[in-house]
Order: sequence, then structure tokens, then C-alpha cells
Amino acid sequence: MANFELTREFVDELKLLIENQDNESVSRVLEELHPADIAELYEELNMDEAKYIYFLLDDDKAADMIIELDENDRLKFLKALPSEVIARRFIDKMDSDDAADVISEFDTERQQEVLSYIEDVNVAGDIVDLLNYDEDSAGGLMAKELIKVKENWSIPTCLRSMRQQAVNVDEVYYVYVVDNNGVLKGTLSLKKMLLSPVDRHVKDIYYSDVISVGVDATSEEVSNIMTKYDLVALPVVDPVGRLVGRITVDDVMDVMREEAEKDYALASGITGDVESSDSVWLLTRARIPWLLIGLLGGLFGSRVVGSFEGVLDIYPQLAFFMPLIAAMGGNVGIQSSAIVVQSIAAGTMGLDSPFRRLFKEFSVAFLNASVLSVLAFAYNYLIGSPDALTLTVSGAMFSVVIFASLFGALVPLLLNRIKIDPAVATGPFVTTLNDIIGMGIYLTIGTFFYQMLV
Repeated sequence: MANFELTREFVDELKLLIENQDNESVSRVLEELHPADIAELYEELNMDEAKYIYFLLDDDKAADMIIELDENDRLKFLKALPSEVIARRFIDKMDSDDAADVISEFDTERQQEVLSYIEDVNVAGDIVDLLNYDEDSAGGLMAKELIKVKENWSIPTCLRSMRQQAVNVDEVYYVYVVDNNGVLKGTLSLKKMLLSPVDRHVKDIYYSDVISVGVDATSEEVSNIMTKYDLVALPVVDPVGRLVGRITVDDVMDVMREEAEKDYALASGITGDVESSDSVWLLTRARIPWLLIGLLGGLFGSRVVGSFEGVLDIYPQLAFFMPLIAAMGGNVGIQSSAIVVQSIAAGTMGLDSPFRRLFKEFSVAFLNASVLSVLAFAYNYLIGSPDALTLTVSGAMFSVVIFASLFGALVPLLLNRIKIDPAVATGPFVTTLNDIIGMGIYLTIGTFFYQMLV
């Protein structure tokens, strides 16, 4: 299947085929598309056109397409379908984790209605179990479908059971070994099992060194564990160690993508989970809080500068370098906070204490500040600036770079300590405060040197 690129010409041609009710041609087009491509195409269609395409898809592809849809688009589309159709055409064809994600988007009444149409009681029970977990926990991420064998089984018994279980599992990454109580004991190598004599038992050949995670672990913890140990699937256990599900690498990739998008949005001063396709009102509501903070910060900054009005009237050349000092403070602060946030998110802080991290940032800031202040001094000296201005700019540059770096590192550490997403620290918050304090430092130093030297 070739890589698909959605174009306006393609959409127009497909719309024309749909308008002409050309089922055969539309079906041929859909056969060539991946479910993710069909989901992308959905955004360009109206509801009637989307329904037309939906009825031409086979059940498996229709279910996969629903999973790939944006959450808002999916909910809008499913609301237009009867609960029975949703249950039997979509939910029955999905893995339990995907089914739970879809059903969780409905209100309680609709959830119960859809669940009532699921014919397999065990499947419905698995979905209900998953709905009880927080969506950002390991329990909310896991799927119930997996292959497990008991440690006291013989190899032939193990093979027969695996064949039966594999029918409901899309990808077999690991075979898990449990005891009679369902407690996870280890993993079984398919190669080792196939090469073992038939009179051997699972307990003789399985690996007991298995990495697992509890149902209440956060999605971030799951992501860090799977990344650290290079796992393609991670077993999930309940508080007493019983195997209850598994999380696959594709689920973790989705989590990492969503976290990256959220962090990028926070760094850009956007709150809430919004998409470019959302309404103008939602987009405005997501952006305005940080813009208001920026406005208030700017107004307060103008008050700080205004308090030095007398100094600026006498020494107006001080104003020439105010944009430089503000820009350097903001840039340094964002650099410092971004590095700390990245370390926290990736779990690479290690055993470093906050004080050790701050000392490291101070060391880096000291070197950077020294280089930048020397360059600023050289520039002013070469162009013949007054001594007071030369010392002011270089001294303020040194002070602001060190302060901004330490402040940028400290804020995410404090936010993480009080359980607030440290990604907030990479946004306008740090930049605004650094601008205000940087201006105060610069003008204070300027006042000192001009009064002393002029």
C-alpha cells in the first residue's frame, strides 16, 4: 500500500462518485486506502457522505477507521448511528482497550445501551472493567487480549491453549506464565517451547525475570518503563500480582504523541485539548488565558520601566539596549526550563537533587553569562559608548542571564513538586516574569553606574 497524500482533487473526485452513487468505484478507492487515510478523508466530508462511505466498508476496516478518527469527529459520527450498529459493527471488532476508549466518550445512558447489544458477555465484562480505570493510568491503557499459560502445563497442553487464545489477539509479542491463582510468574519463549521435548513443562523453561506495571501506574510511568527497557508489550498486574492485561507499544506511542502535543501547546501558551478544526470560540478560550497573563505582565513591566522615568529622561541611551536585555532573559529562561522539563518528562533526572540540578544550571549560566557579557562589553567599547553604558549593559547581561537560567530551572522543579504539569513553565509564564525582572535589574544597574560615573 503506497503512502497516501490527501489532495483537493482527490476529495472532489470522490465526492462526485458519491453524488453519482457509484458504489463500485467508491469501493475500489476505499480498498486502496488504509483506515488512517479514510479517517483523514472523513474530515473533508459531510455527514451524509461519511455515512455513505461507512456502509461500503467491511466491518474490520470500519472499526479500524473509527479508532483512527479524531475524538470529536468520532463522537459526532457515532451519535448519528444506532447503538446496536455501534455495538455489533464496531465494538465487536475492536480490541477491548479501543472499545473501552470509544464507549467512554458516551454519556452513561448511551454506554449502557451500547453494552447491552454486545452478544459476548465476557467481552462486555472486559470493557466494563476497563471503564472503571482512569484513562491516563495503566489500567486505562491496557487491553485484555493476551496469551497466558499456566506454569504446571505440559508443552502439548500449552500449544493447544495458545492456538485457541491467539484467535482473539492481533499480535503475539509475549506469552505470559501464571500460576493457578493467575499471578504473573514470567514469560515463555516461543523458540524455547518449540525446541523443548514434549514431556517438559512450562515451569521448566519459562523466564521468571519479567517487568510488569501496576494498574494504577500513570501513563507517563508506563511510557518511561517501556522506553527504558525497550519493550514492545508490558504486562499489567493488580495489587496482588494477578495478570489483568497488557499494554502494547502502539498504545504508548499514542500516549507519547498526545503528551508531546500537550506540552507543545502549553509551551505556546495554549490551555486545554484543542484541535485546529475546533470552533473559533473553543480556540479563543484555549488561547486567551495566557494572553491575558502576558498582557498583565506587560502592563506591570511598563510600571517597572515607568518607575525609572526620571533616569531615562536624563540618560535616554539606556533605552537602546532594553530590547536586548529582555530578549536574552526570555531566551535563556526558556532554554533552561525546557531542559529541566524534558528531564522530568523522560525520567532522566536520576538521583540528582533539586539543589544539584540548580547548581549545574548555575554553572552553565555562569559560563554563558561570562561569554555574553564580554561580547556586549567589547561591542560597546568598540563603538565608543560611554563607560557607564558599557558597564551597565555588560553587568546587566551577566546578571540577567544567571537569574533567568536559575529561575527557568527552578519553576518546573517547584511545579513538579506540587504535582502541576511542569510544561507550564516553558510557556509565556517564564518569559513574562523574566522580562519584568530583567528590566528591573538592567535599569537598577544603569542607575547605579550612571550616578557613580557620570
